[in-house]
Amino acid sequence: MKNHIMNLNPSPFEMIKSGKKTIELRLFDEKRQGIEVGDRITFVNTENPEKTLRVEVKSIYVFESFETLYKALPLLECGYTEEDIHTASPKDMEAYYSKEKQQLYGVVGIEVELIKA
Repeated sequence: MKNHIMNLNPSPFEMIKSGKKTIELRLFDEKRQGIEVGDRITFVNTENPEKTLRVEVKSIYVFESFETLYKALPLLECGYTEEDIHTASPKDMEAYYSKEKQQLYGVVGIEVELIKA
């Protein structure tokens, strides 16, 4: 079992903390390729590095693009809410990861469970 550290913006950070978001979406780059089921991830809040969350990796879902991921995974568990689910689009992830990077590495949905302190 390994421990990984990842930065996370405040909104998804709070959603994981509250249990609303259980799947973190990322590029399947070298750093993410080392993650295995059973590993731990420490999420560090990008606006307040004092705030951290520890989670355990429950499942890993690898796709060639966010387009295929969005069709396969429950988006309400990926950080969308009832209010914005109707506008959910794979293009939302292009704000974080270019199409070129997505094609190069593929993408991953990391299903996590919060470890209670």
